[in-house]
Amino acid sequence: MTANFAPVEAFDLVIFGGTGDLAYRKLLPALLRRHADGQIPAGSRIVGVAREALDDAGYRKQLQAALADVADAKTLEAFLQQVGYRSLDARKDAGWDAFAEMIGEQPEHVRVFYLSTSPELFVDICGRLGHYRLNEGKARVVLEKPIGRNLASANQINDAVGQVFDESQTFRIDHYLGKETVQNLLALRFGNALFEPLWNNGHIDHVQITVAETVGVGHRAGYYDHAGALRDMVQNHMLQLLCMVAMEPPSSLAPDAVRDEKLKVLNSLTPVDDSNAAQLTVRGQYRAGNADGQHVPGYLDELKDGKSNTETFVALKAGIANWRWAGVPFYLRTGKRLPNRVSEIVVAFKPVPHSIFDSSAGTLAQNRLVLRLQPDEGVKLWLTIKHPGPGGLRLRHVPLDMSFAEAFGVQQPDAYERLLLDVVRGNPTLFMRRDEVEAAWRWADPILAAWAASGEPPRPYTAGTWGPSASVALIERDGRTWNEDSE
Repeated sequence: MTANFAPVEAFDLVIFGGTGDLAYRKLLPALLRRHADGQIPAGSRIVGVAREALDDAGYRKQLQAALADVADAKTLEAFLQQVGYRSLDARKDAGWDAFAEMIGEQPEHVRVFYLSTSPELFVDICGRLGHYRLNEGKARVVLEKPIGRNLASANQINDAVGQVFDESQTFRIDHYLGKETVQNLLALRFGNALFEPLWNNGHIDHVQITVAETVGVGHRAGYYDHAGALRDMVQNHMLQLLCMVAMEPPSSLAPDAVRDEKLKVLNSLTPVDDSNAAQLTVRGQYRAGNADGQHVPGYLDELKDGKSNTETFVALKAGIANWRWAGVPFYLRTGKRLPNRVSEIVVAFKPVPHSIFDSSAGTLAQNRLVLRLQPDEGVKLWLTIKHPGPGGLRLRHVPLDMSFAEAFGVQQPDAYERLLLDVVRGNPTLFMRRDEVEAAWRWADPILAAWAASGEPPRPYTAGTWGPSASVALIERDGRTWNEDSE
């Protein structure tokens, strides 16, 4: 079975930070796969921009090594013919005249400027793009997260970008929204009569969202130590997933219809601040231990000075103050150096009100809908059934399991493949609007402030474990447990 792809116009896509980790690991492989499927029109150009003194040939040579495992040699060679490079410094004038002239050679093209740099450079880059009038016509800018470190800095960045690019031209990317399972959450909820009548506090007991990584911070230590898990994962990725679970049915899939409903969820989050942060949040920082089958250093060992109060793990209990979700806790956890690499959403339904089975049949477990974002994207619905065979009635809890790869027989596109072409198409549905970013920071800022005011360091946890024991207590105080089924 082959997937169907909507065509796009010819485009120029400029990656600022074109020699960076994101460009090499995600953006360029995604574009190569779209090229291999015939999705990049002839004449389109992909331009890497960074401060390194490279030319087109030098950049292509680096990419040839970095992308060798993504496609066959012939496909890669054809793709690289559409790739170029410009050496530019966002804060210096040198080279910008020639760059602007090169981009201006094809004024009819869609222009996408992808800012895969530190947020501190967003303002300088957009200012220069505006100075050279590269923001005109079918121009779009993509902002990578995190957008700022708090609400004030996010507003400064958005204000400055907004002076050059209209909101309709600005695409704030969160690649989790491009994952196949997140898209399927919309289809499951709003395309089936089965779930939506039950999607409320009358039938749902709680929701869990887990984003676990086995890796440490590695070469990202410099960035990560200034961010931490709450800024890096919770304020953007995890809150967006929460919104997709909790939002009201939009009137359509029109971009603002979806984003309006997500904004309502963000504005309905119950506050977490210095009055309750100690009860509702847990911070952790990994120590040396065994992960990925080997002994690994602790977080402090990976830093130059060996000192930091930055969290590498967060667990928290969130609530939504509206009629649909009042009383339903949303448990979020994310961290590095955890036992498994997994991102999933677990919707746990309330237990049956009365069991007709005697104790010899076994226990009744809650029905759970588990949406796996990575790895092995798919959906499981856990049900209680009778174990086959004679000798009495025995209950078993088993999943109806749908693996997307097995069900459809196609390789699912990476999230960036979908999102990059959505930018070219000018479709902002899966991107964050400015007011969403502001609402997320308004909720996250008091948590950061409460942690800073407490003066307490993150709780240590051994690499290869599921975080501090306090994170287990956070959910077990409510008589619930974290989902850790590996089946």
